[in-house]
This record gives sequence, C-alpha cells and structure tokens, in this order.
Amino acid sequence: MLRSIHVHAAFPRAVPFALFIGFLVLRGEVSGFDTRWLYPVQVSVVALALVVLWPRYDELRCAPPARLGSWLLAVGVGTAVFVAWINLYRGWAVVGDPGPGFDPRDDGQINVFLLASRLSGAALVVPVMEELFWRSLVMRWIDRQAFLAVDPRAVSARAVLVNSAVFAVEHHQWFAGFLAGVGYAWVYRATGNLWMPVLAHAVTNGLLGAWVTLTRSWHFW
Repeated sequence: MLRSIHVHAAFPRAVPFALFIGFLVLRGEVSGFDTRWLYPVQVSVVALALVVLWPRYDELRCAPPARLGSWLLAVGVGTAVFVAWINLYRGWAVVGDPGPGFDPRDDGQINVFLLASRLSGAALVVPVMEELFWRSLVMRWIDRQAFLAVDPRAVSARAVLVNSAVFAVEHHQWFAGFLAGVGYAWVYRATGNLWMPVLAHAVTNGLLGAWVTLTRSWHFW
C-alpha cells in the first residue's frame, strides 16, 4: 500500500520529464525531416502535461517566499550558473558530440517562431519540468522513498551530490551541469520553496538563450 502511494506521488512529477526525454529520443531516430520543428511540439506537450497535472503539485501551488533574500539568492545562483555554463565549454568538461545545436535560422535569417519557441520553452517550461523531477522528486527520494515527507531544508548532502551527479549526465556539458545541480539544490534547501530553484533555473536558461541569440553560439543549444 505504501509503495503504491509513493509511486502515485512520483508519477505526476516524472511524466512531463519522461515526455521531454521521449521527444529527444524521437529526434535522434527521425530522418528526412527538419527536427527543429519537433521542439515546439515537444514543449507544448510538456506544458500541457504540467497544466493537467498541476493540482498534484502541492509544492508549486503554494506562494513563493516573500523574503527578498530568497529571490536574490535564486537570481544570483541562476546568473552564476549561466556564467559557468558559457565559460566551461572545454574538452574535458564536455562529453559526447553535442552537434551544431539548435539553429533557428533559415537561409541566414532567424525564423522568429522557432526562436520564440526555443526561448520560451527553455526559460518557462523546462525549469518547471526539471525542478519537479530532479529536485522535488529525485533528490528527496534519495533520502527517503516517501519523498513528500522530506523537508527540502533537511535534504542530506549525499542526496544533493548524488542528484547533481545524475543531473550532470543529462547534459553534454557534464561539469557545468553538475554545478547547476548543486546550485539549484542549494537554493531549494536554503529557501524550502520549489519556486526558488525554478526561478534560478529560469534565469540561467533565459540568460543563456539571450546570449546564444546575440552571439549566434547555437552549439550551446
């Protein structure tokens, strides 16, 4: 009975992430098709899943903290992760072949729809989806299977490090990914409110998106 309760609670936090990964796998299997157009569908499907499952996310249906310090911490960590991300694109810190990245240009001209979908997906949808999965579910589950009973402010250092290490595997820039995982986990532990690592993650992705667009560094996408 208890096991089914834990699975029941984990399911809504895992489904949007699983859908997102499923589209990444599909993109790698499709040939003869401009896979850039899968991204708007991908983020739309994930966003729809988040909306449908929203009543199950108690940690996001509460208000963000009122303390200015919590907001400054989230913005500061998100900015620091962005700086680390663009400065740690080095051979030893990158695994696999990230490829050319997501280039929204057609014949040298930016496709506004593709760019807008990428920016909005990265800054608005991905932070909610990933923080629900990686920090709210996985990190707390490492400490206790009944993860909803784990106060994020009491999460162990072991859970933070293991979660961040697995989070790093999800990214070609593994070291920057590890630092990001530690940073977002620190924000969650310090504030006890999931909206704050979501904000930090959104700041990172928003700044990265703006920087990629301005510098045409599409390989970061």
